[in-house]
Parts: sequence; C-alpha cells; structure tokens
Amino acid sequence: MGKGGGCVPSKKKKPATTGDGPGIDDDNDATNAPIQIDDDQTTIDGDRITATNTAGTTTPAITTTAAKISSPLKIFVVFYSMYGHVESLAKRMKKGVDSVEGVEATLYRVPETLSQEVVEQMKAPVKDLEIPEITAAELTAADGFLFGFPTRYGCMAAQMKAFFDSTGSLWKEQSLAGKPAGFFVSTGTQGGGQETTAWTAITQLVHHGMLFVPIGYTFGAGMFKMDSIRGGSPYGAGVFAGDGSREATETELALAEHQGNYMAAIVKRLAQP
Repeated sequence: MGKGGGCVPSKKKKPATTGDGPGIDDDNDATNAPIQIDDDQTTIDGDRITATNTAGTTTPAITTTAAKISSPLKIFVVFYSMYGHVESLAKRMKKGVDSVEGVEATLYRVPETLSQEVVEQMKAPVKDLEIPEITAAELTAADGFLFGFPTRYGCMAAQMKAFFDSTGSLWKEQSLAGKPAGFFVSTGTQGGGQETTAWTAITQLVHHGMLFVPIGYTFGAGMFKMDSIRGGSPYGAGVFAGDGSREATETELALAEHQGNYMAAIVKRLAQP
C-alpha cells in the first residue's frame, strides 16, 4: 500500500492467460466462483416480495403487479368537495381514465368532519349519494390514485388531511408503496394556491413511499392559452371557484379529463411485466 492509498501490484503474481479474457483463470473454479451474499434473503409469495436480513429485520412487503393482467387496473379518484367544484373535475377525470382500455376509475369521497348543522349553515349543496365514502383500508385495492381537494390557505382542506391522517396502519406496513398518485385542486382566486395546494400535499405520498405523477405540460397548447381564466398547473388539474358561484369551464374540465387519461396510461405502463 503506497502513501497515497493506492494498491501496488505484486511482482510475483502473473495475470492469467487462459479463459474468456484477461485475469480469468478457468482452471481455478474456487477462485472464480460467484461470491455468496448471505446478508439478505428475498422471498416471493404471490405478488408480494419480502426481504429479510440476518439480523431478523423484515422489510415491509412491496406489492408488485403480476406478469399477466387478468382484470382491469383500478384507479381510485378520491376527493373532498363542499360546493361541487372539485367533484365536477373528479367526474370528468373518471371519463378520462375509463377511455383507456384495461383501466377503470371509481369515484369516492372522504368523510365530512363538520357537523350537519355547520354544513347546512354554510349552504353546501346535498352530496351525490351515488358516490360512496371511502375508508383507509380500501385504498389497498387500487393500482393508482387521483386525490382532489379544495385549498385552505395554500394547503389541502382539513377533511382530506383527516383522511390521510387515518392511514397510519397502511403507512406502518407500507401497503401503498410504489403506487402512483396525482392531485387536482380548487381555489377561490388565481393566487389562491393552484400550485402550492398540490405541492404541500406531496409529503403525504412521500411517507407512504408512493409515486407523485404530475401532468407537466402534457396538455399541450391548452396549458399556454391566455385568452381566458383557467385553473390547473403542471401539478394537476384545477378550477377557480371564485365566491362559489363560478363553475368549471370547459377548458378546466378538459384538463381534468386529460389528467385522468394520462394517469391511466401511466398506471397501465407501470403494470407491464
């Protein structure tokens, strides 16, 4: 060993001249045998892969997709919507998902945390009873997600945050690790958080080991039009609610449909063997 930390070749050892290339000696099988690594043992049970090291610590299983897809891939469109703006995007988003062969979307809403009395005082419309509420345990059945919520000072509404807070058991087992997810939002004004509402929500995915899938500028020319007010950003689709009376424009709905289609294509690609 030299002073600089480099290795000095031995003058007594000659490089092997037989075998498939320089330094390979076919006559010495013991020397050239593959190195055995016993630190980790990986077991495959169905579509779950679990790694266990010699210390006895088991890495939480990661669900993988089977080589052959026998049933439609599932995308859960999970949202909270008080006045219907986010819900309108969610329904159009489902249309985009369902347009991709082999992928289907299901709409879910998260539970309301306000009392019925408060909801009535806020003059919120009656919720669509055909869209069921989702529980945290049901998330494991999905192959991908699109989460929608209105902003509250640049962050997701408390109802959606409460739902994410209820996923602790899934976080402990990392049951959602590796699954893709995207966001769509609603804000009251143009500077009300179209980007930050989605950006601050990414932490929820990070702790679950999930994959954030933004739409970037894949909507094409529609992302650059300046002739009308439009919600949405590279983070995901969006709508401006104003004082609550404004409804989503066709451009905003088209962006939502595009995001559904785009996410379906991503989920389908990730499912390929």
